Amino acid sequence: MKFRYLSIIIASFLIISACKGKKNIPDVSSIVVDLKVERFEDDFYKIDTTKIVQSLDLLNKKYQAFLPDYLYQVLGLMPQPDSVISQVKLFLRDSLYRTIYQDAAKKFSSLNDVKTELTLGLQLTKHYFPKYNLPKKLITFVGPLDGVGTALTSDHSLAVGLQGYLGKDYDAYQNGYIAQTYPAYKSRRFEPQYIATNCIKNIIEELFPDKSNGRPLAERMIEQGRRLYVLDMLLPKTADSVKTGYTQSQLEQCFDNEKTIWAYFVQGNLLFEREPSVVSPYVTDGPKTPELSETSPGNIGSFSGWQIVKKWMDAHPKNSLNELMQTPTMTIFNDAGYKP
Repeated sequence: MKFRYLSIIIASFLIISACKGKKNIPDVSSIVVDLKVERFEDDFYKIDTTKIVQSLDLLNKKYQAFLPDYLYQVLGLMPQPDSVISQVKLFLRDSLYRTIYQDAAKKFSSLNDVKTELTLGLQLTKHYFPKYNLPKKLITFVGPLDGVGTALTSDHSLAVGLQGYLGKDYDAYQNGYIAQTYPAYKSRRFEPQYIATNCIKNIIEELFPDKSNGRPLAERMIEQGRRLYVLDMLLPKTADSVKTGYTQSQLEQCFDNEKTIWAYFVQGNLLFEREPSVVSPYVTDGPKTPELSETSPGNIGSFSGWQIVKKWMDAHPKNSLNELMQTPTMTIFNDAGYKP
């Protein structure tokens, strides 16, 4: 393609994208969200390893609810005093994790961008789900590379493992077991811009636990699609590629081939398939959907489900997000009359 034509196409695409991507964001300025950031990892790495018991006691006074979560859920320690003491010492003295802590301290010297994005997300959560008790703390930590990335804690705080957001090219992600655990299609999302999205996904899951496992593909597609729809409403300024987990190129390919994707599901008689080994690749994370193309994303059924939900919501503009999530999935599927 010649560059003079390319520039015209890019300009046109930007205009179209701007129109399509424009969202009507409710005014939530009156909703007060005071999200306190607590850097647990800084206090943890100040522990005096010659006085573990006393140091943990001091830490427990400051992080009463989170410290047990960290020790037993994040680090996976056995709840016996001697075991806790010895394992905490080992973790603190581990050169890899001390380096990760130091690198995280540099990369995340400020969390203002994350806090700003999350604040809007929480304001919109309160707007759409007024009875929901918003988290009041964002607690950061450093834990095992193959462990928790984001979570809601036992005291309903947002917890973020910074070891999972150091950039896709971070050295520790490229080595041995970790590279096998997190292949490239996963580790490319180990970037700071995914923190807020993953936190809000945890909130959506708490509001509406996913009970679609074992259901036909069509129902699981709608379930994933309406979660994407809610996520889009709660994080309207966040890139769709981040919210879907696709690359921008994969997302554009999905929109360009929306009709082909749907035809694949219909003509393959897949929509009412229940067998988990057949269904799961289309609605769970994966590197690609080779039946469609080598460059198409995994979890592609969620894209079709998202489009169905958007069509259904367009036809029912007075429905709230709560009504969307409470409506039976097959009602949405049948009412939408989706034919791209």
